[in-house]
Amino acid sequence: MGLFSGLRLIEAVGDTATTQPTIEAQLAPPVMETGVAGLGYLFQPSTFITREEAMAVPSVARARNLICGVISSLPLSLYKKSTGRELGSPLWLEQLDPRQPRAITIAYLVDSLFFFGTAYLEVTSTYSDDGRPNSFAFVANNRVTPTLNRNSTLVEYYSVDGVRRPNDGVGSLITFQGVDSEGILARGGRTIKAALDLEKAAAVAANTPMPTGYIKNTGADLPPEQITGLLAQWKAARAQRSTAYLSSTLSYETTSFSPKEMAYNEASQFLSTQIARLCNVPAYLLSSEMNNSMTYSNILDERRQFVSMTLQPFITAIEGRLSMNDITAIGNVVRFEIDETFLRADALTRLAVIEKMLALNLITQEQAMEMEDLSPNGND
Repeated sequence: MGLFSGLRLIEAVGDTATTQPTIEAQLAPPVMETGVAGLGYLFQPSTFITREEAMAVPSVARARNLICGVISSLPLSLYKKSTGRELGSPLWLEQLDPRQPRAITIAYLVDSLFFFGTAYLEVTSTYSDDGRPNSFAFVANNRVTPTLNRNSTLVEYYSVDGVRRPNDGVGSLITFQGVDSEGILARGGRTIKAALDLEKAAAVAANTPMPTGYIKNTGADLPPEQITGLLAQWKAARAQRSTAYLSSTLSYETTSFSPKEMAYNEASQFLSTQIARLCNVPAYLLSSEMNNSMTYSNILDERRQFVSMTLQPFITAIEGRLSMNDITAIGNVVRFEIDETFLRADALTRLAVIEKMLALNLITQEQAMEMEDLSPNGND
């Protein structure tokens, strides 16, 4: 079975020739019993991990916060596809969920795409004239269950908390499919589990700085009562970090490796680098490279690299879904304003460009002031 043969399309319901757009062509593989959604069931990795466990790994948490934090801070705008002209943004584009800021809803979407490869929004209200949504609510992945058709090729309907939802209109679900349709939980469970195990091993070593071992008796055998008492006294002395006494016939033999011999630091750096690869985040952003061989580059160049290699798949997934006909009118597209915020050049560079454009009569003074978010003369 090929990779994409596992993708599920929602089955069209009723007459698709109606004037109101129908929510359809939604890709959403079944939610696994482990709580991991995505295409992990095609590969059956030996280790599954929960989101909570993954977030306990510092490198995973930092990668998630970098990706979600940057994308959620970007404004969304509506454009005419044919001309590129910016249109007035509808209310839902400014605030997807009326109960919370837009940035929070976008962060939830990116979080789900990052961990599970799929994200969901519930339609909470629609416009009366065309039936398109005008408000949403985020739905967590572990609440959603798709019901497949007899051939397991199409999704007949979705259920949230066990309650069936309609395929369009209020209460229906909008699904977002990530370019990485598995998510890191289904694909990187072993790597994340190894990082958790290393954290536990390092914690045990930190809590027991004295090496483990055994007491060796080179003299006459002791009765069981004396052995029990000797071990209890020795354990109590070690717990109190006090000095213990052994007779000439007794000696303490260590059986454990030192933290240096266990190479905890090296293993931690290796796993952090592996997690950076897993999350598609440059290792230096996670402080994963002990010997960073990067040459000097300015902040803007680093940001462009981060956007093109790490953020763009998530940005494309959200822009593309919000621009589909069941949400946005045909001919219009939704885009993140990444160039005007995250990739904006410094003030001196911007002013130099604006000065040249003014000299070539490419823009007016009012347009130049608008580019710098300044009110044109005479306007508030």
